[in-house]
Amino acid sequence: MYDIQTGLSSKVICNTFPAFMLSGQYLQFVDAFKYLGHIVNHDSTDDNDIKREVRNLYSRINILNRRFSRCSIDVKLMLFKSYCMCLYDAALWTKFNSGTIEKLRACYNKCIKIFFGYPRIHSVTAMLSDLGLPSFSSLLGKCQLAFQEQWQCSGNKVVKHFVNLFGYSV
Repeated sequence: MYDIQTGLSSKVICNTFPAFMLSGQYLQFVDAFKYLGHIVNHDSTDDNDIKREVRNLYSRINILNRRFSRCSIDVKLMLFKSYCMCLYDAALWTKFNSGTIEKLRACYNKCIKIFFGYPRIHSVTAMLSDLGLPSFSSLLGKCQLAFQEQWQCSGNKVVKHFVNLFGYSV
């Protein structure tokens, strides 16, 4: 349809989807759902999944702190590396607000301070250096690199097709 006053043409597109039916039941549209532990949003953003990771990290560190607060630094380091540095789906995060990822960074640093007993105002750089832990940026980069390496080494023909199609390189 052409509008004479504005000189713009527009197409009328339906704003709603038709109802889908499966086995006599109407399927419901949702804004987000969880698939293999990853939250998938209707707008393809990863903010909800990052927020889920923040909640999980605080939960894990509270449990570890409650049960293992009196352990040695070596034991705490092993526990922290095993339970708090596993960001399995971080490599899938591509579209998010910078504030959301900053909340996860702050959560990571705060959890280290809580678990290892550092004061709140202690330098993050000094703390990470003392403990030999990676910074949040290094951890995130390592996750993304490992994901790319797994894509490239896959024997799956479909995965190999996407590697060749999009040119993923390490």
